[in-house]
Amino acid sequence: MIKTANRSSSAAEDYLERIQELIEAKGYARVVDIAASLGISQASVTNMVKRLDAEGFVLYEKYRGLVLTPEGERIAKEIARRHRILTDFLSQLGVSKEAVERDVEGMEHHLSPASLEAIEALCHELAFRPELLAKIKAGSGKGVF
Repeated sequence: MIKTANRSSSAAEDYLERIQELIEAKGYARVVDIAASLGISQASVTNMVKRLDAEGFVLYEKYRGLVLTPEGERIAKEIARRHRILTDFLSQLGVSKEAVERDVEGMEHHLSPASLEAIEALCHELAFRPELLAKIKAGSGKGVF
């Protein structure tokens, strides 16, 4: 997690995650690409990118684009891992795609490493124990959330 003034910055983590996704997909990330993918203004993106640069998470050159520093890349990959684990977990339980997308965005920034590891272990067990998964779904009343 990114810590700023003793608190996590969900927005900064979302930016790092998106920058990593763009770099993986296109080979680069520019302010214009980040703004388009997040649906926000280039000015807002520029402000956050400057902050991430000052904090050592990205290297930014005006009009040229940016790259993640090793620490920025580490955080981006951890956020993506959290996102994947939570998406898998809720999807296994039969939660609708729309609810999964909405809920994961809220949850991914607030779970402790211990809770995330517990969810990951449970996902692993559920993948190999369909009878247990069916029992959990049946306990929801409808079988699907």
